This record gives sequence, C-alpha cells and structure tokens, in this order.
Amino acid sequence: MTRTQAIDLALARSVLRIEAASVAALAERIDHRFANAVHLLLDCSGRVIVTGMGKSGIIGRKIAATLSSTGTSAFFLHPAEAVHGDLGALMPGDVIVALSYNGETREILRLIETIKRLGSKLIALTGEPKASLAQAADVVLDCHVSEEACPLNLVPTASTTAMLAMGDALAMTLLVAKGFRQEDFLSLHPGGGLGKRLMRAEHVMHAGDLAPIVGADTPMAEAIDEMSRKGLGMTCVSDAAGALVGVITDGDLRRHVAGGGNLLQRVAADVMSQRPATIRPETLATEALRVLEERKITSVVVVDDVQVIQGVVHLHDLWRTDMF
Repeated sequence: MTRTQAIDLALARSVLRIEAASVAALAERIDHRFANAVHLLLDCSGRVIVTGMGKSGIIGRKIAATLSSTGTSAFFLHPAEAVHGDLGALMPGDVIVALSYNGETREILRLIETIKRLGSKLIALTGEPKASLAQAADVVLDCHVSEEACPLNLVPTASTTAMLAMGDALAMTLLVAKGFRQEDFLSLHPGGGLGKRLMRAEHVMHAGDLAPIVGADTPMAEAIDEMSRKGLGMTCVSDAAGALVGVITDGDLRRHVAGGGNLLQRVAADVMSQRPATIRPETLATEALRVLEERKITSVVVVDDVQVIQGVVHLHDLWRTDMF
C-alpha cells in the first residue's frame, strides 16, 4: 500500500463538499437583515471594529483586512485585550462586527455594555440567532451550519468558512454601494501585485523628453537618431499640433531599405506607418499588454481625446518582474 492510498481521500472530498454546502446555504439568508447591516456600515461615521475569539478571531482579522483594502476604515480588536485596557479603542460612531458561532463567547459579551454606552451599532455573525450576542445586536447575520466538516463535529471548519464567506459578501456589497473603483484599489495597493496590474498607461509610459517623437517633415537621419537615443525601437510622428499621424519602427526601416529606397533622402512622413495602435492614458496596464500581444508589436502610443501624443508604452515596461 502506498502512502497516497493510506490517506482517506474520501474524507478530504467530504470536507470540501460540506464546506461548499454550508456557504451555498447562506445565499438563502441574504435578506433585509443583510441589507440593514450594509446600511449600518455605509452610514458609519467612525471605524468598523471587527472582533472575535479563537478561530472566529482569525476570520475576523481577515474580514477587517478585506474591508480596509476596499476603502472602509476597519481594524481588528481582540476582545480579551479589549477588557484589559484596549476598550479605549472604541469610540462613538463606530460599528462593531462581532463573530461568535455559539453567540455566548464570554469575552465578546463583556464588550456589549461599552458598545451600548457609546451608542455604537453592533452587527453579529453567529450560528445561534437566539443567543445572548444576537439578542444584544442591532443586526444578526445567521451563519448557522448543519454540521462541521470535522469528522468529530468539533473543530470549527464549516462554521468559520461560512462566517468568512458572509464577511466577504458584506465587504463586496459595501464596495459596490460606496462606488469603490479600480483606481481606488490601486491607490490603496501601490506596492502589491494586484495594484501593479491595475496601474494605468500614464503611470508606466515614456513621456516628455523620454518619448520618441519627430515631426512629419523631419529628415530620416534625425528620425533614426531619435529612435536610437530613446531606445524603444520606434518613434512617433506628429503634425504641427502634436497629434499622432504615424509611427516609424525598426521594421519600417528594414522594409524601406529592402525595397531599394534611399532612406536618408526621405523624411519621416515618407517612411512612417499610418493608423498605428493607440491607447488612452487611463488604459489599464493589463489592457495595454493585451493590445501589444494581439497586434504583435512592442510599443503602443498613448494619446488623448484629440490624438495628441502623451507618451509611449513599451512591452518591456509591462513585463518587468515588479509588475507582472
């Protein structure tokens, strides 16, 4: 018998099925109570304080982090630390999201007096809608599961997964209700991989003196010099108003020479390719990459509403290891 055969794979599949069913069951409980919870979070004039003990506390930390990353001021408060000096973190106007599956977690119940005294609102995520925590809450979100995925029905598994999913549902619904945009996500994640993928063309393009640009009547000797100095293997060609009329690439130079033309006796307009690929400054870096790959080109010109050249995005800028 191999080591793999000795493992109870059926049990692993059962765990996943039980947890999946527990999350799916939550969809039927999304009603006016859920909407009320979202409204409380929307109207919060302070911070969203998430609290929970043990495994529920770990889930609470993740929910707080998700809220923070999507534009809601939120942090996790350990309930045991709170009753030993950290209660001062609670302020009027805060909304408290408390996680306790049985609804009787002593450390959390000890916070209720302070929450009520401050006039803060309380949202409870619990599997027992009639427990003490639920009775004290302004809104109760039912996270009850029919069974834990643990074979002994003891270890919090399906219940914590259900609370995590409910927290994600709250955060994502709140995100849309607040009008949170990709640009907002980028501003909160400037150093992360996800944030890099949401960078706009204007953040990565070669602009100003770094952008290769020549006029339509520029002699080709000067155009080639511009291409060499800027190092992008191309140059934009503009009219007198700075609008894009074409591009010259290394490929255009080779084709012109192969065709028997006297390259150095020409001007940029004679050699350029017309109607080049363009993107807008607000185009996401991922979309710019898609354009380059679909067109099988290495550079794309960034233009504004009237086709005035803003810069150039090169394939190497998008494939830097710190971006993708």
